[in-house]
Amino acid sequence: MGVGGAAIVGVTGGGVGYALGSGSEPPAVKATEPAPTPAKYRSRPDLRTMPDVTITTPANATVGGYICLSPASGTGLWGPLMVDEKGSPIWFKKVPDPATVAIDFKVQKYRNQPVLTWWEGTIGGTGGQGVGQGEFVLADRSYREVTRVRAAGSEQADQHDFVITPRDTALFWIYDPIPYDLSPVGGPTDGVLHDGVIQEIDIATGKKLFEWRASEHVPLDESYAPLPGGDSAHLPYDYFHANSVGLAADGNIIISSRHTWTAYKLDKSSGKVIWRLGGKKSDFTVEEKAKFAWQHDFRQRRDGSYSVFDNGAGVTKVRDYSRGLVLKLDETAKTAAFVAEYLHPERVSAPTQGNFRELADGGSFIGWGQMPHFTEHNVDGSVRLAGHIPLDNQSYRAYKVDWTGEPLDQPALGLTVLGGNVVVSASWNGTTRVNRWRARYGAQPGALTGTLEAPRSGFETTLTVPGTPEYVVAEALDATGKLLGTSSAIPVRV
Repeated sequence: MGVGGAAIVGVTGGGVGYALGSGSEPPAVKATEPAPTPAKYRSRPDLRTMPDVTITTPANATVGGYICLSPASGTGLWGPLMVDEKGSPIWFKKVPDPATVAIDFKVQKYRNQPVLTWWEGTIGGTGGQGVGQGEFVLADRSYREVTRVRAAGSEQADQHDFVITPRDTALFWIYDPIPYDLSPVGGPTDGVLHDGVIQEIDIATGKKLFEWRASEHVPLDESYAPLPGGDSAHLPYDYFHANSVGLAADGNIIISSRHTWTAYKLDKSSGKVIWRLGGKKSDFTVEEKAKFAWQHDFRQRRDGSYSVFDNGAGVTKVRDYSRGLVLKLDETAKTAAFVAEYLHPERVSAPTQGNFRELADGGSFIGWGQMPHFTEHNVDGSVRLAGHIPLDNQSYRAYKVDWTGEPLDQPALGLTVLGGNVVVSASWNGTTRVNRWRARYGAQPGALTGTLEAPRSGFETTLTVPGTPEYVVAEALDATGKLLGTSSAIPVRV
């Protein structure tokens, strides 16, 4: 019995802290057991750890869709989170043990079907360099796990990127610590190097199709990262710090190396570096306003231009604010011209993480990484949607996605008796089709003669049933009134 005579709650339904390293991705932090918190949703008290999302600029003429986030805080309450444009949760999944963090939650296509993908694992302590050891998860429209993608060999996949190609293969990074003579750059002869390794894996079979190593193509003197020193001199030197991989329009591979301030184009067959953009050995003359530093998420856009999330800060601070940057390359004249930049209204500076993506209508969506904000922009750069997760969190990336969720479990129902009436709380984690909720109630599960309806009002909708019937069920309806799903019949206990 709750305070003030509130009744028993009946429930049915289915179904790592980012600590900032010196200018790099966050290392592992031991997750602390959170203090017990009140249930956020009466229908799903198990989702008490789902973080709130605040919308600061309401949606105005956006492309529509949902927002994918991967919140992380010092309490260990992590998991992939999808919300609507009002910040209301659509789906949340607490990352399971023994993984400690979920990263890079987004929608991709596998076998011509939309899938949710994310990375699960631990971000290890190798000198504060934010190196991931884990694997990638693929889930279908019903949130069933389709498969997991793992690195070939003894290494584990890093969290920084995961791209499903049109061939149903996966491109991703591995951070491989290898013995290395660092004396040419002032380190020990018996040093250790964090090598950036690309693998391409056939998702269905797990067969390795392609591998590329930064140490075989990019010398140490391209790096802007300081060597580990003193007692840390034999920790791996993260000279490259790969953080994105993808395909160019011609099928070759494009990558971003944060610690060399360079984007590279690689020959898909040989692995040879076709060109370098930015950094100490750029093959392009880069217009001043188009220069970037400590960057993430290098991509080619539909019109042939390129985009990158220019952190502008990391080990050092190069500019006062981070930005989404669009540049145009002339691969014959070897020039890189500034096209546009997209800024947060508060001119935030994100020393780590972040992404910048083109949307279907030519607008853009930005996740501000260490600064836990996201913004959607018009073509002219103006902001048409903005928000953030709790400010003590981070989200490595944020995406705007098109998604239809069809969970296989039942809707969830919570009941509370207040003032002689029954407050019905209904939700369905993962659904995108519910428009209204209907409560049916009566003396027996098979004789529920009373009905009450209300529009869906966020993740959880409440309806107040007059009096105290013996049983209640919740029914989810679409916009046409079609029944989508029904909860179990729950007895009302006073």
